[in-house]
Amino acid sequence: MQNAVSPSSPLRNLIHGTWLHRWFTLTVLVIVGLGAFAVLRLFLGPEVIVEPVKHGNLIKTVVASGHFETPFRVEIGSQMTGVVTEVLVDEGETVKAGQELIHLDAREIKAAVVQSQGALAQAEARLRQLNELTLPAAQETLTQAKAALLDSQNTYDRTSSLFKSGFSPNSALDEAQKNLDVAKAQVRSAELQVFTASPGGSDYVVAETQVKQALANLDAAQSRLAYTTITAPRDGTLINRSVEKGTVVQAGKPLLVLAPDGISQLVIGVDEKNLGLIALGEPALASADAFPDQKFEAKVSYINPSVDITRASVEVKLDVGTPPAFLRQDMTVSVDIEVGRRDAVAVIGTRYIHDLQSDTPWVLAAVKGRAVKRTIKIGLRGLNDVEILDGLALGDLIIPSLSGVVLGQRIRAIVP
Repeated sequence: MQNAVSPSSPLRNLIHGTWLHRWFTLTVLVIVGLGAFAVLRLFLGPEVIVEPVKHGNLIKTVVASGHFETPFRVEIGSQMTGVVTEVLVDEGETVKAGQELIHLDAREIKAAVVQSQGALAQAEARLRQLNELTLPAAQETLTQAKAALLDSQNTYDRTSSLFKSGFSPNSALDEAQKNLDVAKAQVRSAELQVFTASPGGSDYVVAETQVKQALANLDAAQSRLAYTTITAPRDGTLINRSVEKGTVVQAGKPLLVLAPDGISQLVIGVDEKNLGLIALGEPALASADAFPDQKFEAKVSYINPSVDITRASVEVKLDVGTPPAFLRQDMTVSVDIEVGRRDAVAVIGTRYIHDLQSDTPWVLAAVKGRAVKRTIKIGLRGLNDVEILDGLALGDLIIPSLSGVVLGQRIRAIVP
């Protein structure tokens, strides 16, 4: 009896054959899938990451570097030649106005002060002697001389009358005349003594002059004594010290350098091509190279009127109201000066723009699955972003300039 053929035999044979050639079949399927994917990719275009035009705040800055310093420095030195006996401060120390810094040998000058004090006391005693003794004695002598003159005048008058009447000899009249002349001379002498001992008189003027000279000598000696103690002229920080105990110092030679407290400044060199962007009063953010994450504020306070021809740069100074504690004199700093600002404007990155430096910059925008050219008008330019004045609207999707996408190409826009 003949066996009946099963209706499922063709399917079974297909499955069996496929299994026997499974690797070949798998390879064919992969090739077909890749081909379909390539066709789909060619039709729909590659995936491209795009960026929508957004609102943003745009700040344009000029970047420069320089150093930190005080507007001026005070060189502290001696006003006389001397030997240092003590240095009371160290480099880097903060000092107050009037604080003692250095002592010089003062033994000889102290002796001169004592000598000047003695000379002043002697001159003052001479002046007191004139006021308390010489002048009163001269005044008393003048009083007595005037009394004697009055008595001599009366005697002369009586003798003269008797002589005219014939009751007195000529010799008596001569004696009376002589006594009268002596009395007058004594009065004149007493008056002269009173005048010279009185204020304005020669003896008094000499005594006053001696007092003034002695006082001047004492002041000079005391001033020289004060020079032996060198003090801080104002509050600040000592940034240099070039003196030690035993040093013989000369007048005017700097021994210490003081950076005064108060407004400090940053001194930077700005490329001359940016000179037209810099203006007095513009704000800035600065940071020390040693502390890059700690920003502090500054403000443009000075722009040098000349250009450094060797560096093609302009010196610019910025005031720092309250310097951070970590800043040190001559520390290197980086400064971003804000030269322009726009708030809430349409902003895109410079990496999306073609021909940025030309008069007609443009971008590729993703519109209905294709790359479309849009000519744009640029406003304020920042370091990495620009302001869009025309050519794009908020929300438009733009393609990076280095994405490799060409004008008119189909794409699949991906918004991250």
